[in-house]
Amino acid sequence: MSGSRDLKAFIELPYGVHANHPQWVPPLKLERRMFLNRRMNPFFTHGEAEYFLARRDGRVVGRASAQINHSFNDTHGAKWGWFGFFELYEDHEVAGALLDAAADWLRSRGMERMVGPADFSMNDESGILVEGYELVPMLRQPWQPPYYRTLVERAGMEKAMDLLMWNLEVRDRSRVMPGIEELAERLKPDHGISVRRMRRLHLRSELDRFAEVYNAAWSENWDFVPYSKKDLDSLALELQLVFDKHWAFVAEREDTKEVVAVALTFPDINQVLARMKGRLLPLGWWQFVRKGKIMDRVRVGFLGVKPEYQHTGVAAKLYIEHFQAASERPQSGGEMGWILETNTAMNRGMEGMGGRVVKRYRVYERRLAQ
Repeated sequence: MSGSRDLKAFIELPYGVHANHPQWVPPLKLERRMFLNRRMNPFFTHGEAEYFLARRDGRVVGRASAQINHSFNDTHGAKWGWFGFFELYEDHEVAGALLDAAADWLRSRGMERMVGPADFSMNDESGILVEGYELVPMLRQPWQPPYYRTLVERAGMEKAMDLLMWNLEVRDRSRVMPGIEELAERLKPDHGISVRRMRRLHLRSELDRFAEVYNAAWSENWDFVPYSKKDLDSLALELQLVFDKHWAFVAEREDTKEVVAVALTFPDINQVLARMKGRLLPLGWWQFVRKGKIMDRVRVGFLGVKPEYQHTGVAAKLYIEHFQAASERPQSGGEMGWILETNTAMNRGMEGMGGRVVKRYRVYERRLAQ
């Protein structure tokens, strides 16, 4: 793929594929153009990518990317390549051709495995929806019709990992196991740890604290990639659009001010984007201005505790803080995740909070013979 005309076709394809799917939420085309720009997206400071278009009789019928995250491979001592931005009409030949093109590009660069889909990284949209088709996706969640799974598996991709989204209503405390509230109450007197809200004015420095926890708490995860300074600079700009201090928390030791845990929860901007239909003009901007009156759901994106503090009950305290936030804000609940299916502790925690799995995204893999 080359040139601005191909890039335009790459961005616009999903609007045709999902034109008759009311669950799909169209992203802003301007934002997608910026996200795919190699000079603007910090992914390209530690990664490389190629974009592919599939045409049949001159018509664009599918797209995909292939990318190598050198930071991921360096961290894990791996030779993984990824595919992403996977969109197409229901056509098994197109699916096979796109995945083969991505695999060939990765193989030629020495990769031994192709994993995905992930839109550059798994902190962006990732996975193929395999449960929860009837639900509208939340912030940074993909939505695909059931045939995507069928086409990917028919093309020889195998399951690598499932990502779980949990529904959580955070106004009904009666669903919370009593032990969680008891742990939360003992956090400060027993361990000298208190929880405060993040500050918008200091959001960039707050994200340094977030990264400190993230790089410790998630370091053993299957998908882990450490956040770089440029990643955090970009994240700070993105979060200004959805940041709400009532839903962002830092837990610190009172004696040393060491950060021990964080939780980042975001009002669901997808509720606004669904009304904007991919454009700021002519009236999309008005929907964005009114976003505070539209968003009544949240997505818990990150909740993590440094390993040495996981026995203290600080996670329980962060859970309870979400109930307090719900009493002050228009949002009464939402979804938490994704959570790896192998993360037993977090999944049990969600059960203890009265949650239930409502969506399942599947990440696939293919071995690349050299």
